[in-house]
Amino acid sequence: MPAIPYLLRFSYNNINMNIIAVDDERRALHTLEQAIKTALPDAAITGFIKAQGALEYAKKNRVDIAFLDIQMSEMNGLLLAKHLKEIYSHTNIIFVTAYSRYTGDALTLRASGYVMKPINPDHVREEIANLRNPLKPPGNETVKGIRVQCFGNFEVYVDGKPLHFARSKTKDLFAYLVSKRGALCNNNETAAVIWEDEADSPSLQSNYRNLVADLSQTLSEAGIHDLLVKQRGFLGIAADKVSCDFFDFCVGINVNSYKGEFMNQYSWAEFTNAYLGNVK
Repeated sequence: MPAIPYLLRFSYNNINMNIIAVDDERRALHTLEQAIKTALPDAAITGFIKAQGALEYAKKNRVDIAFLDIQMSEMNGLLLAKHLKEIYSHTNIIFVTAYSRYTGDALTLRASGYVMKPINPDHVREEIANLRNPLKPPGNETVKGIRVQCFGNFEVYVDGKPLHFARSKTKDLFAYLVSKRGALCNNNETAAVIWEDEADSPSLQSNYRNLVADLSQTLSEAGIHDLLVKQRGFLGIAADKVSCDFFDFCVGINVNSYKGEFMNQYSWAEFTNAYLGNVK
């Protein structure tokens, strides 16, 4: 059977959703495609034997959902997911694998779902009903490339250009949130880190709120939306929307990029740097 991708779409709540399935084993890919088709009779998918083919397709077509095998020879599913997220951050990644040991890596990449092989129609229905990223009509999404450098000095780039922070502590706040890899951070504890020599006070809390507002505005003016995750008393980032050397290292991608330096300009980063040194 020739490995020729074919485009099929289906309507879901008046939205044309585009799905890809990637597995480098033909039989496994066929099983995956059939499970999706059975679960969604009016749906259609684009199947790929090679990860690179899926990437080339994603550069020209918005991908709403990607079912990815994790263990593939030329490019594993974790790296493929990262690249797909860089192209379109709202792509829902659903990992399909025969090995449960990858669960932690999938969670780090903030995947929409994780199912064990052999996948069946019920798995597909459950994942479609619980997508991480709400689907948006074509043309309404804002796609921007934000890249964060943690190894060496901390730097932030948007579409290849350095992001300007009007206040140095705004950049400090963003760096601290990035260091937590998407975990929600207690506002009081975060303020204590940013202003390490100041005691907690109403004035300090007011300064912290102003800093959060300034960070939100800085990102918004750069075209970066929905990156900050706010809950009562907590703040974090949507790590799946950021391309970051630190995040890559933590899931085994480009491990040689770490040279013993992590966010050099921050004293509070020394603990993470020591940990990374022991991991490597």
